[in-house]
Amino acid sequence: MSRTATVIPASSTQRRVVLNVNVLDVGAAPGAWTLDDVHAHSFVDLDHFVNVARIAERGTLDAFFLADGPGFWENPRIKPPRALEPSVILAAVGAATENIGLIGTASTTFNDPYDLAERFLSLDYVSGGRVAWNVVTTYSPTAAANFGFDQIPDRDYRYRRAEEFVAVVGELWASARTGLPVSHHGEFFDIDARLRVPPSAQGTPPLIQAGGSPAGRDLAGRTAHGVFSAELTLDAARRHYRHVKDIARGAGRNPDDVKILPGLITVIGSTEAEAIARHDALRAHVPARFGWDRLGLTLGVPLSELDLDQPIPQSLLDGPPDPKNFGGSLGFRESVVGLARERNLTVAQLLRELDGGGGHRAVIGTPEQVADTIEEGFLAEAADGFNLMPDAFPSGLETFVDEVVPLLRRRGLFREDYEERTLRDRLGIPLSGVPVA
Repeated sequence: MSRTATVIPASSTQRRVVLNVNVLDVGAAPGAWTLDDVHAHSFVDLDHFVNVARIAERGTLDAFFLADGPGFWENPRIKPPRALEPSVILAAVGAATENIGLIGTASTTFNDPYDLAERFLSLDYVSGGRVAWNVVTTYSPTAAANFGFDQIPDRDYRYRRAEEFVAVVGELWASARTGLPVSHHGEFFDIDARLRVPPSAQGTPPLIQAGGSPAGRDLAGRTAHGVFSAELTLDAARRHYRHVKDIARGAGRNPDDVKILPGLITVIGSTEAEAIARHDALRAHVPARFGWDRLGLTLGVPLSELDLDQPIPQSLLDGPPDPKNFGGSLGFRESVVGLARERNLTVAQLLRELDGGGGHRAVIGTPEQVADTIEEGFLAEAADGFNLMPDAFPSGLETFVDEVVPLLRRRGLFREDYEERTLRDRLGIPLSGVPVA
């Protein structure tokens, strides 16, 4: 049953929920490709992505978000891979829309700062100031060989490089505004250059950061304007929220300039039973062991070494067996381990709870229940908004736009229409708040 909504008078606060849609090709559910509104090649069809973006823009969502990893991540026989390079999709979406933001993921481990700065600022300029860069360091070992590495560089190396990479990109973007050349000589990069691209309508793209490790949170608090976090419980989300905001405050930044945006998987039905039935149908073809490898990577040990009917051993809850060489996401790990500890779950129960090993919270229910979850996290200062992950595109997003967005508007939590032209203005981030590390 939906609880009574808290209605916020429009005049009482200017704080509004940020809602991006994380477009995981045909959907977050591994069975999304089985629905009738997609076809076998939708995950490489620009028309599919443009259609999704137009639905999101009809709902006045803040941004169209593209995750990326330069290599295979999941079994393509179960779930289509992320195949198209993000800036190609974002260019097509930008040309077909007028207001929605365009957020693209690019790795600091496997890119060059000049090329990335030029590519993102070019897209930002032609889209009228709607682009943001989601900064990641890439932890997937499958990506390493694609770039000539025997193994993925260790976490300390990746974050030192990321720190300098972000600083260099910021200097290059500033050169577009000032016309002054950049002379940078650091541990990883020696650059004497200036960008030829003009500054965009928003000056420079905002930075989003998706790392949940201590180093990632520190980088986010000091440099990012948005944080894509993975939190499975409200208490954990509130702790993360306060922690990153405190880092920003300690770095001399306005903590309101850092938006905390957890991922939120949505499976929506007109009744809770209908939502559960939809969820079950989207998983009907998925092997029972789907998610084993992902959860094993998250925990740092193969699940074959654990008793599925017992709780996770305390030694694993305390940390990965080999912290120095741990190859998974520390943010996902902290989220998953926190849930297992809080509820004393067995390994099998944890697998079911995570629906295949992911680290993002899922809401399976009615539009009112989804709206309640968003409102609760927002008012509890566990989130400034959410990166929505509908179970399937376009149907899951259409239901959210048509049935959840009106509820959020009636509660005074979300905009009625676009008012700001640039993504930076929409997020309330002044250009003066751009950090140059």
